[in-house]
Amino acid sequence: MSQGLCAGRKSNISFSRGVMRLESELGPDEGQKANFVLWCKVSFPSDVAIEWEFRPIKEPGLAMLFFAAKGKNGASVFDESLSLRTGEYHQYHSGDINAFHVSYFRRKEDNERAFHTCNLRKSYGFNLVAQGADPIPDASIDSPWYSMRLLKQAGKVKFFINHLQIFEFDDDGLSYGDILTSGCIGFRQLAPLVAEYRNLRVTWI
Repeated sequence: MSQGLCAGRKSNISFSRGVMRLESELGPDEGQKANFVLWCKVSFPSDVAIEWEFRPIKEPGLAMLFFAAKGKNGASVFDESLSLRTGEYHQYHSGDINAFHVSYFRRKEDNERAFHTCNLRKSYGFNLVAQGADPIPDASIDSPWYSMRLLKQAGKVKFFINHLQIFEFDDDGLSYGDILTSGCIGFRQLAPLVAEYRNLRVTWI
C-alpha cells in the first residue's frame, strides 16, 4: 500500500505486516494545521470501485476519502499551478480543486461524537449531497477491521461498510456543478486520530 503515496511532513506514517498506520505529528491544539491528506499519485478513470480496510485505534478525530480529485483547471492535484495546500479543510473544499469527499468516521466535534453519520460532499464548495448512518463503533486498540467500498460510475456514487449500503447519490451535473470524472484519491485524517489501513484496491468498472 505504500507505493505511489504522497503526504505532507505533518503525517506520521508507519508500516507493519502489510498494515499502514496514520497519525499526525502535530497535536490538536494546532487546529486545522494539524490535519493532513495522504494522496495516491495515480490519476484514476471516472468509473471505479475503491476498496480498503479501516481500523480506528484512537480518537477523537475524523477519517475521510477524497476521490475524483483534480484541479478546477483540469490539472493534477500535484500541479504546481495550484495553490499550496497545508491541511486546512477550506483549501480542499473551497480552493482550486474539484473532488468528492466522503467522511466515514466522524468523531472530532461533540456533535459528531453524539450522532454518528457518514457524509458525502462535492466540491468546489461545501455541498452536502448524501448522508447515511455510520455503523462503526468508537475507536479502540481492539477494533476489528471494517471493509469499505465506494463505487463511482459516471454521476452515480454508492458507499458501503461491511457490505451494508450507507448512501447513494445520483449527480445530475447541474445542481452542484459538472459531473466529476477522473482524478486522484486521498486519505485525510483529523488530529489526533490514529487509524490503520490495509488492502487498498482500485478497480475499473
